[in-house]
Amino acid sequence: MRISYHSVHEPTCGICRKHCRSFESLREHLIGLRDNLAISGGARGPQVVALACKMVGGGSDGSLDLCGRVCLTDEHENIIFHSYVKPPIPVTNYRYETTGIRPEYLRDAMPMRQVQRRIQDFLCNGEPMWTIRARGGRARILVGHGLDHDLECLQIEYRTEKIRDTAKYPPLMKTSKLSNSLKYDIQVGIQDPYDDCVATMRLYMRMRSQLHRTQDYPLVSDPQNRNNFASWRQSELERMTPEQMLEISRSDYYCWCFDSLYP
Repeated sequence: MRISYHSVHEPTCGICRKHCRSFESLREHLIGLRDNLAISGGARGPQVVALACKMVGGGSDGSLDLCGRVCLTDEHENIIFHSYVKPPIPVTNYRYETTGIRPEYLRDAMPMRQVQRRIQDFLCNGEPMWTIRARGGRARILVGHGLDHDLECLQIEYRTEKIRDTAKYPPLMKTSKLSNSLKYDIQVGIQDPYDDCVATMRLYMRMRSQLHRTQDYPLVSDPQNRNNFASWRQSELERMTPEQMLEISRSDYYCWCFDSLYP
C-alpha cells in the first residue's frame, strides 16, 4: 500500500480531509471547474464563442500534443465551459512550467470523447453539420488562435465558414504574437486557456467593429464582384484613375466586420 506524506502547510478539505497542493486546487476540488453549457441569455444563447486548449505531451518523447485543459467563453468573456481533459493515451510530459497541470488533475478529469461531444454539440447548437452555412442559422461562430491544431487535438470537425482564426486573418498576420496586437503580454509563465480565450475574443471584437463602407459583394469569390475582370477589359482598367480603381476594388478575404452586418 502506498503511503502519502503531506506538508502541514497544504490546505485540507473540511469535508473529506483531502490534501490539496494549493488553495486553487482546493477550490476546484470543492466546486469544480465551471461547467455550464446551459447558460442563460435567451433561447439562442451566445452566438460567438472563443476556444483555447492547453496541451500536455504524449508519446515516447513527450512531443505528441494532447489536450489537457480546455476553455470556452462567450463574447462578454464569461466562461461557458472549462475543464481538465483526460487524454485517450498516457501522458508522458505534463509540461508543468507552461500548463500548470499535474498528474492528479487529469486522473479523474472528463474523458476527451465526452469533452469533444459536448463542445461539438454546443457549437452546432442543434443544427446538422451539413446544413451549416456562412450566414444565418443556429450554429455559432468559433473564435481562436491556431484553431486547426486545437480542433485536431480535440478531434472536432467544424465548418470553416464559422471559424474566425486570428492566426490566419490577413490584417493580423503581420505578427505571430497576440500580445503585439493586444498591446499587453499574454502566454507568459503558467498559461491559462481562459486568458487565451479572452485575448482572441478581444481581437475578434476589435476587428469586427471596424467601420468600412458597405459593399454589395464583399467576397472576391462572388461572381458579381467586379474584381473578376475579363482579360478583354485590360484596356479599360489602364484608362482608370487610381480613385476609380479604388472605387471598384474589393478585399480578397472575408472581412470580419460583415459578421455584425449579416448575422
